[in-house]
Formats: sequence, C-alpha cells, structure tokens
Amino acid sequence: MFSLGETDKYYLYSSACDMRKGFDTLPGIVASVMRHDPASGEVFIFLSRSRRTLKLLHWESGGYVIYHKRLEKGQFSRPHYDEKTGCYRLKWVELVMMT
Repeated sequence: MFSLGETDKYYLYSSACDMRKGFDTLPGIVASVMRHDPASGEVFIFLSRSRRTLKLLHWESGGYVIYHKRLEKGQFSRPHYDEKTGCYRLKWVELVMMT
C-alpha cells in the first residue's frame, strides 16, 4: 500500500544517486550528507544520473520502505533548488507532478 500523502515532508538528494543503493546505504546518505534523521518519517527522494530512475525512502512503523520507479522513456524533472534552506524541499503536489 502506498502510504504517502500531503502531510509528509519531502526532500530531494541534490546529487545523482547510484540506484544499487538500498536499505543499508540510503539511510546513511540521509544522515551524513543530507543531515536529516532517516527514521523521522520524512520522505527522501533519490534520482539516478540519467533521471530515469527514482527511489523514495520512508520510515514507517517497524522499518524502512523504498518505493522505486523506472521510466521506460523520458526523465523525471528536477525541482528548483531553494537557496534559503540549502535543499530541494518538495510538496506532495510537486512530487505527484514530478512522477
């Protein structure tokens, strides 16, 4: 079941991500590079270099969930960078439009 919605906070990792990374390494990127708590319940978005593959990392009660989508053609659009906060923060509607 897809349990994400408007009330969640979404953060995009600013670099291209190796899509072989998973449950053991993505939380490390969130903690060390993005400076967030990966178990906070926030949603972290990772894009491949080609922007054809996207992963969402989310902590739900009991463990992490990874949503993974690969486009057969085209690319995911990258949202605008917010210089005030120093990150890409998205709203639910922006994530839906992006995917």
